[in-house]
Amino acid sequence: MRTKVIAASCALLLLAGAPATAVAATPPTAATHATDDQVRGGRGTLVSAERLYTLDDRAAAAAELAGAGFDRSVARYGVDAYRLVYRTVDATGRPTTASGLLALPRTRPGALHAVSFAHGTGVHKNDSPSMVRGDFVSAATISHASAGFAGVAPDYLGMGRGPGPHPWMDVPSETTASLDMLRAARAFAPRTGHTLRRDVFLTGFSQGASAALGLGRTLQAGGDRWFRAGALAPVSGAYDFLGTSVPSLFDARRVTPKYGAVYAAYALVAVQRLHGGVYDDPAEVFRAPYARTVEELFDGTHTGQEMMAGLPGSADALLTDRGRRLLTAPTGTLAEAFGAAGSVCTDWAPRMPTRLYMATGDEQAVVENTAWCRAELRANGAEVPVVDLGAVDYEKSRHLGSSVAATTATIAWFRSLAVRPGAN
Repeated sequence: MRTKVIAASCALLLLAGAPATAVAATPPTAATHATDDQVRGGRGTLVSAERLYTLDDRAAAAAELAGAGFDRSVARYGVDAYRLVYRTVDATGRPTTASGLLALPRTRPGALHAVSFAHGTGVHKNDSPSMVRGDFVSAATISHASAGFAGVAPDYLGMGRGPGPHPWMDVPSETTASLDMLRAARAFAPRTGHTLRRDVFLTGFSQGASAALGLGRTLQAGGDRWFRAGALAPVSGAYDFLGTSVPSLFDARRVTPKYGAVYAAYALVAVQRLHGGVYDDPAEVFRAPYARTVEELFDGTHTGQEMMAGLPGSADALLTDRGRRLLTAPTGTLAEAFGAAGSVCTDWAPRMPTRLYMATGDEQAVVENTAWCRAELRANGAEVPVVDLGAVDYEKSRHLGSSVAATTATIAWFRSLAVRPGAN
């Protein structure tokens, strides 16, 4: 049964209920393991690959998508789904490993355009594309593969099979994990009768919208010798963290108060864990009794349901006066972290075809975020259109609905770009 999805503010996704059921892999004898020399290699080196499941034909792929609440009409092929584990670096540049989902179309051998999809945020390690099947978090990538692309989706650092906690809201490590997943996919694809073309289409939802922009920025700057950004399509991002997203946590007219508590907690805990300097003791910023337990709620082992149950009904009920001031008027480490989250819109101008996708009335990533990002990119010299997906809903959430609708819309756009003269 599909894991129940609960949406939340700040353009993030929380999966609630029981922990997502880890998708079963084929027996170990069917897994592909790298040689010792490969394991000692650099970023993007493939460590292992496991076949997770097969959708035999177009009808099976369409049924899988429909069961997850996605558009079945995009399916043209069956799909083979794999979990890749690969070498990358952590948020401090030290070697580590990460995992991700690679989905390939069956009966379409040869060179494929890859679609790199960066997912929205979950709190449990299993809230990741390679760890669930027939679920919101994996369906976009299955959609891409069934449409004839190579679907490539990093789980992110600390998610899926990656060690340690997830460094949430850290675009640089989201970017390295995404690029190195593409490299691992390129290394593995020939074993399945495929190769990956140079031009890769980039998209991402919610947290992943900023990750997609970060990856586009890196590829445009020559960050990889093979891959180039063929197009960029971020969806419903919380780009203006300082000016729009954080203030909305305290505005019940824009964000459900409970979700304000969730994201206030996540922001403070994540920045403290990654950078330090936010507080010396949780009690400085969180009220009792939450100060004793709030950090462990975001350790990757708690479900969204457990996290929601462990927090109060509003940000004001969670935070001390100092905690509220830190969020509404951040300084030092916190201000730097929040500002860096928006840098994907402020410090470059994309030269690849780019569209920003959003939905009217998004209750999570308020639409001012997209308007702000567009204005910043325009100031840098890039005129980027905004695609309003309209009043789209999924599980009673306009925010989640934007991802479902954008999956269909971006597939159509990517198809049109893939057949243009000069596409590689």
